[in-house]
Amino acid sequence: MNFRRIAVTYVLKGIFNTICKIDCREYVEALSKNSPMIVAINHTNFLEVPILITHSYPCFVTGLAKSGTWKNPLFAFIFNTYHAIPLDRGHAFHEAFKKVRKTIDRGFFVIIAPEGTRSKDGILRQGKAGIIHLALDTDVPVLPVVHYGGENIWKNMRRLRRTPFCFRAGRPFRIKFDGRPDKEVREEMLDEVMGQMARLLPPEKRGTYAEYAERAAYECKYLEFL
Repeated sequence: MNFRRIAVTYVLKGIFNTICKIDCREYVEALSKNSPMIVAINHTNFLEVPILITHSYPCFVTGLAKSGTWKNPLFAFIFNTYHAIPLDRGHAFHEAFKKVRKTIDRGFFVIIAPEGTRSKDGILRQGKAGIIHLALDTDVPVLPVVHYGGENIWKNMRRLRRTPFCFRAGRPFRIKFDGRPDKEVREEMLDEVMGQMARLLPPEKRGTYAEYAERAAYECKYLEFL
C-alpha cells in the first residue's frame, strides 16, 4: 500500500467511523479466507463501497464507477488512488470486463452492484444481467456481500447520531454453464445470485427476492459453491 493510499484511507476511515458504527468483521474475514474475486453488493447510497474499500486492509479492494464521475476532480483523485475501473454505460462492456479480469489478476477484489442504481431505502431491487455476463466472461468467482443500516444515515446525521452500519458476507460461488446462456437462463442465474444476497438481509429488506432467499440455501441450479 503506497503512501497516498495509506493517507487517503486514514482520512476516509476517520470520517466514516465518526458518523457510523461499522460492523464489517464478517466481510473482512471472508476476504482473508478467499482469493481475489468479484464482490456482489447491494447498493443503497454512496457510502457502502468507500467503506468496504477503506476497511478491507490488508486485502486490496476496488470497484466499478460511472466514467462520468471522473469529471469531478476530488472523485477522480480518490478513484485513481484505489484503481477504480471506469464504466461507460453507453458502450459495450467488454473493455470494462477485460479491466476487471486484469485487476483481479493483480490481486484486487472488485466490487459490483448488480442492482445498477441506488435503492436509497435499503430494500433489494431487481438485479441487472451484467453481473452474469461479467462472471461468465471473466470466469471469476463471486462473493455475495450485503449491508443494512446505512439507509438511515441522513436521518441520524440530522439528529447528530452515529449510524449502525452492518455488513454480512455469504459463501463464494462460481456460475456454471457450458456455452452461452440465452435470456431466460440468464434471468434464472440472476435470480439465484440475487437470492444469495437476499438471504443475508433482514426479511424486510429482501424486496422482490424474498422468495429466492428462502430457496437460496438448497435450490441452486447454476451456482457452484467453493
